[in-house]
Amino acid sequence: MRILTILGLILWLAGPAPAQEARLKSLETGDDSRGWEAVGKLLLGDRGFCTGVLIRPGLVLTAAHCLYDKETGARIETHALEFLAGWRNGRAAAYRTVRRALAHPDYVFSGSEPAERVRFDLALLELDRPIRLPSVRPFGLEPGALTGDRVGVVSYAQDRAEAPSLQEVCSVIGRLPGALVLSCAVDFGSSGAPVFILREGMPRLVSIVSAKAELDGRPIALGTDIGDPLEDLLAELDHAGGQIRRVEPLVRMEGGGAKFVRPELP
Repeated sequence: MRILTILGLILWLAGPAPAQEARLKSLETGDDSRGWEAVGKLLLGDRGFCTGVLIRPGLVLTAAHCLYDKETGARIETHALEFLAGWRNGRAAAYRTVRRALAHPDYVFSGSEPAERVRFDLALLELDRPIRLPSVRPFGLEPGALTGDRVGVVSYAQDRAEAPSLQEVCSVIGRLPGALVLSCAVDFGSSGAPVFILREGMPRLVSIVSAKAELDGRPIALGTDIGDPLEDLLAELDHAGGQIRRVEPLVRMEGGGAKFVRPELP
């Protein structure tokens, strides 16, 4: 998880006032975590962990900077990566190693421009075997969140590493080119966490958490707007000969599964 200070960057904060943020809720029981099993803990060998989310049975989306050693800047060897779908209290719904890890071609780990790092901070992980379990359903996509939209985040973090936490309501409080400025609560380990928006009662993926930041002295989060960068990554994976190419379309959930508590309108 990168920490950035938003200084001298232009934010478009002319939208509606942010919604009242919900507290983090630990998904420690089977009932609490039902429908969220496609969010998992991504082990980075002996270099800690990030969060990832399944968008196809064999494909995990996370933050590109998770693929790099934060001390040396070197790429972490792919065989050291492991995705634990729905990890909770010492057990996972599925365990998978990573066959191929692909960062966005325009992402530069050592780049000095914060906005550019966030804009392309996406990576795809091709699993050694697809996860095809009724309880682990890949999430559908809904790119293009706007300032004022209410969103939610499911993440792991350094003080909540053994079960995911859900923040049902936080807000898009502004935009940067290719990035969302969020009021959501994140911490180290939350990198790669999925940001969801509620559509017809179902959560759909709009962003991936990239960094902690500050705005006027208050903590915020920055998330990569997944639209075009994800399409670029899928095309790159297809060009590279990934096993999952042209197999399944990106899944859109059409019933059942995870649900947010619908926030009341002011």
